[in-house]
Amino acid sequence: MAKKERLKVRQQAAAERTKNFDEVPFGYDDSEAADEASRCLQCKNPTCIEGCPVNINIKEFIRQLSAGDKAGAIKTIKQSNSLPAVCGRVCPQETQCEAKCVLLKTGQPINIGALERYAADWEAANLKTEAPKIKPVTGADGKQIKVAIAGSGPAGLTVAGELAKLGYKAVIFEALHLAGGVLVYGIPEFRLPKAIVKREVEYLKLLGVEIETNVLVGKSYTIDDLFADGFSAVFIGVGAGTPSFMNIPGENYKGVYSSNEFLTRMNLLKAYKFPEYDTPVKLGKKVAVVGAGNVAMDAARVSKRFKGVEEVHIIYRRSDKEMPARREEIEHAKEEGIIMDLLTNPVQVLADENGFVSAIKCVKMTLCEPDASGRCSVKAIAGSEFTIEVDNVIPALGTKANELLTTNVKGLKLNRRGYIEADPETGETSIPGIFAGGDISTGAATVIAAMGAGKKSAAAIDRYLKKNISA
Repeated sequence: MAKKERLKVRQQAAAERTKNFDEVPFGYDDSEAADEASRCLQCKNPTCIEGCPVNINIKEFIRQLSAGDKAGAIKTIKQSNSLPAVCGRVCPQETQCEAKCVLLKTGQPINIGALERYAADWEAANLKTEAPKIKPVTGADGKQIKVAIAGSGPAGLTVAGELAKLGYKAVIFEALHLAGGVLVYGIPEFRLPKAIVKREVEYLKLLGVEIETNVLVGKSYTIDDLFADGFSAVFIGVGAGTPSFMNIPGENYKGVYSSNEFLTRMNLLKAYKFPEYDTPVKLGKKVAVVGAGNVAMDAARVSKRFKGVEEVHIIYRRSDKEMPARREEIEHAKEEGIIMDLLTNPVQVLADENGFVSAIKCVKMTLCEPDASGRCSVKAIAGSEFTIEVDNVIPALGTKANELLTTNVKGLKLNRRGYIEADPETGETSIPGIFAGGDISTGAATVIAAMGAGKKSAAAIDRYLKKNISA
């Protein structure tokens, strides 16, 4: 039985945080972290580790925190995870490591995510980060063996970090001007400060990872170009960045943004600081976000903070129970005054005489019996059409694979949805020496799932190079 109740993380009050883009949770202080760590039962069979996609030794790092060994705790975490400050903030621990905690049966699982964040932030504030001494892995020519990584999102960063620790020269090619992928263009500042991402990227550079920005693999260089330039293996981790739309009349009117464009402008290009940053976004007083995943919550909560916006709606065709976003994000959105239009489906975007969005026409839905997957289907209620006056509509309905790279690699097998067919345990594709992982092979998933795929791929690349490259 737990010694105490799970310690909640202090956070900004809703009325205050909607006026700024500062991080919402404050994180634990020293005494809070020690108290929460002391609740851990130090199970003989720590099932929490099984729930972690990158297999952090959770039992050990929490034991170290409980004993006051903060330096030891972060060292233990970094043996398995090179991005702990990121994971501690955005990973869905409630469905992974914490879901395996034996204290879940009491309703009081250890707050593993908050403790991981605490250890990472403590390191940043108190220690000078130093890279471990690594012996380079060289080929028959005496040169360090190189691996190219397309994309600097969670999967690419993880592959690069793991390979660098093994002694390979990992070189990341990133299409945008900053490394981080979805961590910098997709997740808002108030959930993941960009300074945190930059800090984690700098640690990878200390390990010897090279990052070339403004390079679009598939356009700037082909995969064949990379092999010709001396790379012995290639990892494709370009994510799934092509937006999905509603396919209803009017979605090309002025004032409709895809969630990809909207969040990239706001997060990467800092449109919320316009005119300090030269990236405008035109939002009116009322905004509707269509969808109910984490991206939808991000778009709605960013909109709520934007100057001049008075009302934000989430439009979702199912009920609260079926919303796919993290429960924490849903509750935060509700606390911030986001209006939830549930069992509601958009059927048309309306505009004024100048082509600017003026409203969204919707129909009420009803839940039907669950299908074979256990999910309830929905159907429209005849005669239930109504309109919501809005100035902007932001579809947040998921993403698809970007075809620029994938369709230009001869012999690379894709599935029917356009994603790369890759072994889920190794990342191996249909072409020897080419590996893939993260959203480009699975479709949109979580940051930690992409990192888990990256870690498995790094191990497989190591095995491949040892077997096929003279070292």
